[in-house]
Amino acid sequence: MNTPTFPEQRSVILTGAASPRGIGRFTAHYLAEHGWNVGILDLDAEASKSVAAEVAEQHGVIAAGAGANVADEGQVRDAFDELEAALPQLVAVVNLAGVSSPVDYLEVTPQEWHRVIDVNLHGVHHTTKRAVESMVRSGVGRVVSLSSVSAQRGGGTFSKTVYSTAKAGVIGFTRSLARELGHQGITVNAVSPGPIDTDIMGGTLTDERKEKMAADGVLPRIGTPRDIAAAIAYLISEDAGFVTGQTLNVDGGLYMH
Repeated sequence: MNTPTFPEQRSVILTGAASPRGIGRFTAHYLAEHGWNVGILDLDAEASKSVAAEVAEQHGVIAAGAGANVADEGQVRDAFDELEAALPQLVAVVNLAGVSSPVDYLEVTPQEWHRVIDVNLHGVHHTTKRAVESMVRSGVGRVVSLSSVSAQRGGGTFSKTVYSTAKAGVIGFTRSLARELGHQGITVNAVSPGPIDTDIMGGTLTDERKEKMAADGVLPRIGTPRDIAAAIAYLISEDAGFVTGQTLNVDGGLYMH
């Protein structure tokens, strides 16, 4: 079987990429710098369109934004239709939309459980399924989803059990889907960050809190959005065509396996 090749003009859709200090927004800019046309899908439609305009203007690529709650499959499908109509061939999807949950297990309500699972796990399913329907038709694709070191170590970060459960589900989903879709030219991988300096960690981090978090790993700092963006850029690249079903830990040595 021939190795599937990328089209000359390729697009990536990122979910959860409109937050001012999030991994997604940084990644959108990083990928545009590397020649990707970019679709932004976020809960806030206006913010999505604003980030897309910013990316297009700064990097000279085609970019589009759309609003959707990833937990709602109908909204996701409508948003993808809108984005694909505005972009060149969809080659990659990056699942970054997520919510944190620092709630102790014995305090977890049914509403909190479903809120976190709906966004962090069901949302990954909804966006991935819609994306790979397009990728299968073209015979080439890349899927990357964000897990967390919290899933592998059993918490121990800002978020607790509900979050860890959803992010562990992302790893199982990634492995199984990689097995199913490999023969159709699609790779499926996960990135598992350690502590990253973003607002999902409960607000802007103080230097003292950063030092405390870094002390857990083997490197003298916590991660930055650029660290994650670079990992994503590799996994969705043409050069990563023989890498699938993997979880790439970008965590400063917090979890070694």
